Amino acid sequence: MMRRPRGEVVLTTAGDLLVLRPKRFVLPMWAVVLGLVLRWLARGCWWCLRHPVTVGLVVLAVVLYADYGWAGLVVPLVLASAVSAVWRWRDEASWWRWGAGPLLGRFRQVFVYRRAWREAMTLCGLAETYDRRAVLPELLRVRSDQALDVLTIRMVRGQTPADFQQVTANLAYAFGRRHARVYSERPDDPPTRSGYWALLLRLVDRVRFRDRPTVVYLVLVRTDALRPVVAPFDAPAVPDFTALPLARREDLGTWSLHLLATHILIGGATRSGKGSVLWSLVRALAGGITSGLVRLWVIDPKGGMEFAMGRPLFARFACKSFEAMADLLDEAVAVMRERQSRLAGRVRVHTPTEADPLVVVVIDEMAALTAYLQDVDLRKRIAGSLGLLLSQGAGVGVLVVAALQDPRKEVLPFRDLFPTRIALGLTEAAQVDLVLGDGARNRGALADQMPRWAKGVGYVILDGTPEPMRVRFSYVTDDHIRELAQQYPAPADAADILAQVGRESTPEPVRPALPRQRRGPLLPDALRNILDADGDESR
Repeated sequence: MMRRPRGEVVLTTAGDLLVLRPKRFVLPMWAVVLGLVLRWLARGCWWCLRHPVTVGLVVLAVVLYADYGWAGLVVPLVLASAVSAVWRWRDEASWWRWGAGPLLGRFRQVFVYRRAWREAMTLCGLAETYDRRAVLPELLRVRSDQALDVLTIRMVRGQTPADFQQVTANLAYAFGRRHARVYSERPDDPPTRSGYWALLLRLVDRVRFRDRPTVVYLVLVRTDALRPVVAPFDAPAVPDFTALPLARREDLGTWSLHLLATHILIGGATRSGKGSVLWSLVRALAGGITSGLVRLWVIDPKGGMEFAMGRPLFARFACKSFEAMADLLDEAVAVMRERQSRLAGRVRVHTPTEADPLVVVVIDEMAALTAYLQDVDLRKRIAGSLGLLLSQGAGVGVLVVAALQDPRKEVLPFRDLFPTRIALGLTEAAQVDLVLGDGARNRGALADQMPRWAKGVGYVILDGTPEPMRVRFSYVTDDHIRELAQQYPAPADAADILAQVGRESTPEPVRPALPRQRRGPLLPDALRNILDADGDESR
């Protein structure tokens, strides 16, 4: 068969079939090569613009080697190593933030995460298909510090952070780690800028911390910094109620509790470290206890086994009589009512002072009051007081800190009234969502998988932040408790707050009862006539 030349239009007739072969336009080889070269050059220029530090280091190394040979490379490396060692010795935090962290993050991005990226995204169910080709989330950046790797990921169009949160555990094990969390916003807070360059740095922070809905942040725990026991933090002379140091974070930072205008729920199994949370809070408030800024009202249904050692710290303490515990809660409601009548129309959030202190009601085992108490009337009375305190007490400075082992709804019917929640080691996966809220376990709060050593390790959910944070609370020993009770006793008149309430509270006006109209029985007229006739015959 004779081969037809290229570019010729051929008309072939086979019965009613007509085949048209259009003329082809063929590029010359030099144009194809030129286009590929220009494409590669454009990609190279764009890569250089995105990685200016790497390009600058390579150019500097080439220039030094061309001018001084191998000595031009070795001497700067030795000097840089010496400066790095001194820098780390003087300020390790800034050394990780501006030196080792970016270098380690870049290294791990290229040689660790990119190598397994396609496989991990596909097997975790995050790869999508569009136009018959796989579309993967894009790894933009990796930031590293002493313990964590923070991956900045651009999601595929149509994905949401919830898609990543549902496979948090899968992502952790896909990259060889045990713990991971997914954040819809940047996990770290903007730094506080001061000094000569503060204005310029604030403008830079506005760009770095801007809202980016197309980006999600995956935090992988490279080195578990929570394994060592956390020593107690120093008790401040004047506690900052917006930042009470209680625990260590995974990035070796200090986790601080915002106590004002909030209630705290602590859930954990037996010997999971609930005492570490409670005593860390007491220690952080110790300076305010002595000065009169804080009044601790403690309820210990276990007969005082947990809190009796620190009795001098507490303004009110009930540990044996459930009647006394109910009276204590009723008195807390009385304090709340008095402050509402006095502060209404003046402020919306109470500010603690020595004349008007912050009242913190601490309950060690809340289920003993709300579920296990046999006296039904007393249990209802306690539940009514707790409901009022949890729904109305935060704004007037009457706060509730409660710990329990069983977070079921029938045990704690008003757990949704606690804005701040802490989950220590739990026995079942369903209990994690009961303590922290629906979906918390899917977002990385694996409180049911705590190892044996993880006493005092828990996940924290704050009001308005759905992503859990893993922390370890400080371990306060018996000697520390005795030292606190000796150094920071409550004032002698700490329990006189009720007398102040009795003097300043105004009784509510008594409203007269409205007259009621007399109404007859709800009977048909025929039946009422028969009854009236029977009554007349009997008389």
